[in-house]
Amino acid sequence: MTTSLPAQSIDKSPIAEGAVFSIILALSFSHFLNDTMQSLVPALYPMMKDSYGLSFAQIGLITLAMQVVSSLLQPMVGLFADHRPQPYSLAAGMGATLVGLLLLANAGSFLMLLLAAALVGTGSAVFHPEASRVARMASGGRHGLAQSLFQVGGNAGSAIGPILAALIVIPKGQSSIAWFSSAALLAMMVLVTVGKWYRREHPPARGRNRAPTLHAGLTRRTIGWSVAILMALVFSKAFYTASLGSYYTFYLIHKFDVSVEAAQLYLFAFLAAVAVGTLVGGPIGDRVGRKAVIWGSIVGVIPFTLALPYVDLFWTTILTVVIGLTLASASSAIIVYALDLMPGRVGMVSGMFFGLSFGLAGVGAAVLGALADVTGIDTVYRICAFLPLIGLLTALLPNLGRPLPPVAVRAAAE
Repeated sequence: MTTSLPAQSIDKSPIAEGAVFSIILALSFSHFLNDTMQSLVPALYPMMKDSYGLSFAQIGLITLAMQVVSSLLQPMVGLFADHRPQPYSLAAGMGATLVGLLLLANAGSFLMLLLAAALVGTGSAVFHPEASRVARMASGGRHGLAQSLFQVGGNAGSAIGPILAALIVIPKGQSSIAWFSSAALLAMMVLVTVGKWYRREHPPARGRNRAPTLHAGLTRRTIGWSVAILMALVFSKAFYTASLGSYYTFYLIHKFDVSVEAAQLYLFAFLAAVAVGTLVGGPIGDRVGRKAVIWGSIVGVIPFTLALPYVDLFWTTILTVVIGLTLASASSAIIVYALDLMPGRVGMVSGMFFGLSFGLAGVGAAVLGALADVTGIDTVYRICAFLPLIGLLTALLPNLGRPLPPVAVRAAAE
């Protein structure tokens, strides 16, 4: 499965003539707003627990409602969009998030909290696969760059959401969550503009012009195994990222006796590194190939994860920044590689991998939390250190060939 194959045939639509960066940046900004709003929910768990007298099991059900709805719906939404594109579905999905936030601000019972979380998850499920598909359309062949710019908006939103919750919602109370509905309204306005561009520049394709469903140089069996390997890589990446995203502050407080405020700053440094890694991974993949980025990212992080549980606070800070930067660089490369395998199923593939990432992150947080209760937080990081070894499966992925440079893409389109 390591045979080198030629690059996929070039889309000859007018969109391939050059990247439409205004559309890509609009999608990235909307992704920032979407994930900022979504990250508010877990940031408010301590307040909800006290206000509603919730148990930890009920808190887990709120996470389950949001993550599972989002994870399960995304592939279905993407598959539907592949067959029947809906230019304004992005704005409609953001409308579900808006309603969810308003309901969350005024919920009077646990069941209402569950419904609100499910609506926020629904909005995310509609947004991610379709926005990823439109970003690819607007990329002008620079698929990795477009995917990175799109995803980094979400990383930034996930990082800033808890800070906004601490500065605004917790001091002002639950009703202040409604203020963030203005962010959903702003995102809807931006996405209506994106929908207008989509409808104008990318009318429904005729049957003979559609992209091939599968990569022309690979058998269905090879593509199936390749997708399974990519999912295994997402599993290792999502679980390890969940260990830091959910329990890094507890680890620092327990092992190094740092304050809660200082621990939040260390966490922010890790999340910032994740954002930077996501941004640089795509353009590098456009130049050297997706497989090379995946290989260097997931396998290259192994020495740092193995060393992390045994170093002092200074080196813990350095290593987590390096881990976040390195591991996140594979994010866009994995998705774009999967899209190259199945170019005619962009929405379904995007939804499947975004949904898988969300679902595994939620499952990972729960499993690792239970493990920490039984064995201690230190053991979690000693065990998780070996997860990136799954990245060795990258060697079994076929070489799809280096992507053509944008100039060649435009020339082929002409």
